[in-house]
Amino acid sequence: MRIVVCIKQVPDTSEVKINPETGALVREGVPSIINPFDMHAIEAALSIKEQLGSSAACSVCVLTMGPPQAESALREAVSFGVDEAVLVSGREFAGGDTLATSRALSAAISKIGADIIICGKQAIDGDTAQVGPEVAEFLDIPHISYVKKISGISGAVIRAERMMDDGHDVVEAELPCLITVVRELNTPRLPSLKGKMAAKKIEIKKLGLADLGISEEEAGFKGSPTQVKKIFTPSARTGRRMAEGSIEEQVDAIIKELMERKCL
Repeated sequence: MRIVVCIKQVPDTSEVKINPETGALVREGVPSIINPFDMHAIEAALSIKEQLGSSAACSVCVLTMGPPQAESALREAVSFGVDEAVLVSGREFAGGDTLATSRALSAAISKIGADIIICGKQAIDGDTAQVGPEVAEFLDIPHISYVKKISGISGAVIRAERMMDDGHDVVEAELPCLITVVRELNTPRLPSLKGKMAAKKIEIKKLGLADLGISEEEAGFKGSPTQVKKIFTPSARTGRRMAEGSIEEQVDAIIKELMERKCL
């Protein structure tokens, strides 16, 4: 069995800054991390491999699309125990929206092969939660989103619990299948010394546009029907006042304030 984990290298949110003139994220000098939700996806894949044991001949491959520096995220993933790493990279992929990104990732997965594909539910920089399901649609395979528990894999069927607003659904899907996972699924492990040594030595497979069999018009900015026009930090509000006293006094003060503002 082959498990592919899609990850993304994102800016550390505690360090994100926005250029006030261009509205673009300032990435220079900003540390990057593996998207936190993707850490849970890596752990899920490694746990499945351990549960299935050597008899299943299971391997875990981590896949990302990004600039050459995204290689560091792949090596970090290997330090946790991942077997293989693939980087989709090239200037043609720059500026891609979720559709263009999903098209490229699905083409890469078709090339390397997968029985189970695992993604974090969303990336913390875009928060769209679209890439995982879109990859499944491009591959024409079933997907289960917001997985909080993997109940088991029997033969060619995976059984999982999907988080819902009012509880959870128990869902079964035939393999190959894609799942997106939430934080509640597990606790990511720490890298081992053996893993760190493997991360330094591993040869990362690189795939470009020509390897994926898609045209320039389908990749990156050219292949994106949506574009981000503006990013901005909300301006801080001032002039707030706190109502004090007992609950009754606070309610009276708020009502008086609203009446003075002609809101009531």
